[in-house]
Order: sequence, then C-alpha cells, then structure tokens
Amino acid sequence: MSAPHLPPNVHVSSHPCLKAKLSQLRSHSTGSRETKSLIHEIALILGCEALGSALATKEDGTDTSPLNYPYATQTTTPTAVSLIPILRSGLSMVDALLSLLPTPVPVHHLGLYREETTLNPVEYYNKLPYRRATATATATATATAPAPAGAAGPSALAVVVDPVIATGATACAAIETLRDWGVGRVLVLSVLGSRDGVARAAACWPGGVSVWLGAVDGETDAKGMIKPGLGDIGDRLFLTVGK
Repeated sequence: MSAPHLPPNVHVSSHPCLKAKLSQLRSHSTGSRETKSLIHEIALILGCEALGSALATKEDGTDTSPLNYPYATQTTTPTAVSLIPILRSGLSMVDALLSLLPTPVPVHHLGLYREETTLNPVEYYNKLPYRRATATATATATATAPAPAGAAGPSALAVVVDPVIATGATACAAIETLRDWGVGRVLVLSVLGSRDGVARAAACWPGGVSVWLGAVDGETDAKGMIKPGLGDIGDRLFLTVGK
C-alpha cells in the first residue's frame, strides 16, 4: 500500500506477519542467527508484494502434466531482471528474492559505505557488467571506456536490496549508478527506512523507481542511524559489533 505523507512511489507493507517479525528483529536480544532468519523471512513477504506489482505473466509455450494432459506454460515479464545487493547487509536478502523469481537472474554486487563525518556515500566495489562513473560515486572514480563487445546490456528491471534506508544517500547513489547503466526501472526493497531517507531515495528518479518497505521510522540521529531502528544490521549479521 502507498504510505500517507510519503511520495506515491513508496509502498509500505501492511502484512501482519511482517509487522510481527519486524518487532522481533528490532529487539537488542535478537542474535545473529535469528537476525539472518528474520531478514530472510521479511524479504520473502516484501518481495512477493513488490514483484507482484512489478512483474506480469505471459504464455511461452506448452507442456504436459504427469497425467499427460497438455497445458499452456507461463513465464514472467520482463525477462531481463537483475538483483543488486548493497554490500554487505544486502546479501541477507538475496536468497529470498532468488527463491521467488521463477528463473535464475544475474546478481550484480555494489559496495557502498557512508563516510563517517559527512555521511556521504563512497563506492568501493561495482560488479555491473559495464558502467560509467556518476556524480554520486566517490570523487576518485574515473569514467570507464565504452562497453566492450559482448558486454551484458542493462536490465529492464533492477531490484536493489538493502535492509535499511537511513539518510537515503546510499540508495540514491545505487539508483543513479543503475540509471547511468541504462536500466528501465528500479525496485528498492528495504526492511526499514527513515521518513526523510525514504523520501530522498524515491525522489532520485520519480518516474523509474519504486521503493518497497517493511516499515518507516520517523528520524535519524546525529550518526545517521534510524530511531528506534534496527541498529547496524551489517554488524548484527556478521558479529562485528564493536569493531
């Protein structure tokens, strides 16, 4: 459902099971193993809702049932879909989305971190088949050469997964990178976002982006952490709290 007081391309789940699981995920007593399981389960619910809106079906042939009756087979469209996890915590949502899609899709990793003082995103890893540097990338990035012959073309639909949208800067950087690559549409799936961060991400490309969330919290603190939020999900997943 579209969320009140948020842009129309932002959708917040109303699923009761997701809400209950999110409440469990918020707890300081939830350990690493449970955190990983809960994010996977929330991503399944959120993925069903988001992909149900973004994909359609089409007939693509015929097959025969075990009782030897013919039937028309169906597949999803668009067929050119890719999955973009934002390292490192986005990895926790990948398996859920791959299990929902009816055919294997490429997974292109993006590594982005927030600089501690400015909270601006810095790109340190990019596994898109081909890219050009964008203004949102780190200042040290340089433009690449034209795409080599045989390089994979951009996806019609890119699905960005990252459990948290805090300030929205990282989400915007990812969206701009994908837009520069030439994707047709971007879905951003997150377990939780701050109100301002989500609005910022949605405004990056209003005609090409849909943001799907488990819930929205009101604000961030001076360190860019959502209140009450989920803490640092990457640290919780990988047991690096206090690094």
